[in-house]
Amino acid sequence: MAGPMKIRATAKAGYTDIRVLMNHPMETGLRKGSDGKPIPSHFIQNVTVKVNGKTVIEGQTSQAISRNPVFSFRVKGGNKGDKVEIGWTDNKGEHNQTEAAVA
Repeated sequence: MAGPMKIRATAKAGYTDIRVLMNHPMETGLRKGSDGKPIPSHFIQNVTVKVNGKTVIEGQTSQAISRNPVFSFRVKGGNKGDKVEIGWTDNKGEHNQTEAAVA
């Protein structure tokens, strides 16, 4: 089961750096459990980044990403106080979303 995300967004001269820790088990489907049976795949498939409600990044990932991944994004523009929202959906339909203000 996925946990809360931690996000940090910082405005610089003409751009905003966004860094997020996404708590997720990220199983590839290739690993076997203690009973010898394969552990079903469970991974983040879609990631969306919005600034002030406008989608600025949409991406797809695969099972090749490690557990609890950290993503960094740099977006053009942005000011202190702007609202940054990040959300993901995984291959089992679970989803998570968090938001923070740009510092």
